[in-house]
Amino acid sequence: MTTRFAMAVDTVRCVGCNACVIACKTENAVPEGGFRDWIAQEVHGAFPDLSMQIRSERCNHCAAPSCVDACPTGASHVAQGGVVAVARNKCTGCKACIAACPYGARYVHPEGYVDKCTFCLHRVTQGRAPACVETCPTRSLTFGDLADPDSPVSRLLRSRRFTVLREESGNRPQVFFLA
Repeated sequence: MTTRFAMAVDTVRCVGCNACVIACKTENAVPEGGFRDWIAQEVHGAFPDLSMQIRSERCNHCAAPSCVDACPTGASHVAQGGVVAVARNKCTGCKACIAACPYGARYVHPEGYVDKCTFCLHRVTQGRAPACVETCPTRSLTFGDLADPDSPVSRLLRSRRFTVLREESGNRPQVFFLA
């Protein structure tokens, strides 16, 4: 079976410390004002019965990515393991992919191309975890191959309830939020 990388985010463990964001910026030399991942907080309920969910978010590396379909030059493409990537040398910075992404997961790099999370594919191909996963102090991020039923991410998705963001988009996101 073909490798299909995915990530599970444990919203019970995540405390929103931003270690994942800092690790990503450092690993990928993300410029000031740019982002590849971020922390989202949602409050539900009415006082005094409130609950809050904290999520580490990033590109969802969708199985049916509308950003790839929208790219007029082929710069946005599906790379190894289903990772959605951008070929800098083909990108004109037209922002069609930014408009098509339902997750707001892309930005224009100061050098003129669109940039986004790559699941640190440069590390993964060397047998290492993405920088955000390796850094997370609460171990709320789990990365792996969905095609491997014994991978940590596959086991988590079999044993825990989870949601995905904007399922109605039809993009089939591959980042899962564990409840």
